[in-house]
Amino acid sequence: MSVGGWIGIIVAVAIVCFVGGFFLSRSLVKRELKKNPPINEKMIRAMYLEMGMKPSEAKIKAIMKRMQDASK
Repeated sequence: MSVGGWIGIIVAVAIVCFVGGFFLSRSLVKRELKKNPPINEKMIRAMYLEMGMKPSEAKIKAIMKRMQDASK
């Protein structure tokens, strides 16, 4: 096999690896974010308390719903 053939094979393998790695890492990140969302109800409650407000459960649920709707 000539040098050009080897270079073509190496380039093709590199492209396949990059594309496969991209989709694999994307799916892993999505799965981790689904398991461990970046913000939860405890964090929202703590933010309200830091601002000196006592949040109602309805407010917290509404904020969580808005965040979930915005992420879709």
